[in-house]
Amino acid sequence: TRKRALTLTDIRRILRLDFRSSPSLDYARDMFMLSFYMRGMSLIDMAHLKKADLEDGHITYRRRKTGQCLCVAWTQEMQYISDKYNLATSPYLLPLISPGSKNTRVAYRNVAYRINRSLKIIGAMIGYGSPLTLYCARHSWASIAQAKNIPVSVISAGMGHNSEKTTRIYLASLDTSTVDRANSIILKALR
Repeated sequence: TRKRALTLTDIRRILRLDFRSSPSLDYARDMFMLSFYMRGMSLIDMAHLKKADLEDGHITYRRRKTGQCLCVAWTQEMQYISDKYNLATSPYLLPLISPGSKNTRVAYRNVAYRINRSLKIIGAMIGYGSPLTLYCARHSWASIAQAKNIPVSVISAGMGHNSEKTTRIYLASLDTSTVDRANSIILKALR
């Protein structure tokens, strides 16, 4: 698959962009960063987070895709974004789906489309070679965790995969630079 993982440097560059004059880009960046902060949480899971899911410094939720229950430590970065978009009358943690939406599936698709359209602009601003999407936050978290020598079992648990096999497939499609460096060392040894 196409490389979707950003480097830690790219993530920092996105984080530091000034979008005070562009609320749509600011919102897209915030949702991207929140996904990254929450171990690559998918947008569908973020959309269904309720304020009641946040308790005792942790957010607990059930993955829509697998049904697996996950618990993520709540950080200052997450709180900042949550506070920024807090709607006092909504039971949802984030303003992704309106509480009164008749068709949440359509509402979700529309917000995902708008966010990803804005993320493509952000990706171009940092010189990212592929289209930047929310899914890149998930790939980036996994790739950066792997680069930091976090065991695959921990990455798998953090992402809510049902098996390490899924995580290994996921990681195999990410960054091959480590293998390229290893090959370079071997080829230099031939000289």
